[in-house]
Amino acid sequence: MAEYYPTALGASSREEITLLGADLAKDVMGHVGFGELAFWLATQRRPSKGETRVFEAVLAALADHGFTPTAIVTRLTYLSAPDSVQGALAAGLLGGGSRFLGVTEDCGRFLHEHLRQTQLPLDESGWDALALEVLEAAKGSRIPGLGHHVHKDGDPRTARLFEIAREEDLVGPHLSLFAAIGRVHPQVLGKTLPLNGAGVCGAALADLGLPLELLRGFALLARTAGLIGQLAEELRNPVANEIFLSVDLNNASVPPEPYGGPHG
Repeated sequence: MAEYYPTALGASSREEITLLGADLAKDVMGHVGFGELAFWLATQRRPSKGETRVFEAVLAALADHGFTPTAIVTRLTYLSAPDSVQGALAAGLLGGGSRFLGVTEDCGRFLHEHLRQTQLPLDESGWDALALEVLEAAKGSRIPGLGHHVHKDGDPRTARLFEIAREEDLVGPHLSLFAAIGRVHPQVLGKTLPLNGAGVCGAALADLGLPLELLRGFALLARTAGLIGQLAEELRNPVANEIFLSVDLNNASVPPEPYGGPHG
């Protein structure tokens, strides 16, 4: 058995608490913002001011989108178990998948996979050519980050995050390829779709050098703040019971429909 378990994160002694090699009380509390700290914890390097600005813009972009399934299930779980705030928050976070929140990770991984064999740097025409290759190879499949069920004419978060990344000189290969996909996809798909906010967040996080395996984790970090807000509003202006009753009082009994197996 190991005599010790090394960690560069938090450690406590009788006299002090250290975090990332710094004195938590003296050097972190009151000096380091939460977004900056979250980045630092994940990478074990302190981000620059520009990196912190882009990272926190991503967190803001993903915090809350109104009555999405994650918000509704959080409110309904709290209705059912008001003694379990942690259960309500966990219920909402568990819904972060391929349709909601998970797109952030899916897009980052998708872009990274197509960049691995690419010789950089590229000019705009080079990015467009690469994007056309990517889209042709993925034809018939869902392109992560492309399309939005509400913002048909453009997701307002996308342009703003690109703007912030340009201002901080942090537009890297993932954002460049994502932008090129936005420019050329009508040539391949025959229609114009918006680049969505979750996708641009994944591209931005990947350009910051954050672990691809944790991109969904950052989306969940952001959504946790939003779900706390949902619960706070539920306390002030409850709607969960109305949501529940709208289903419970309007269901219709139908004959059973036996499952026919995977082939019908």
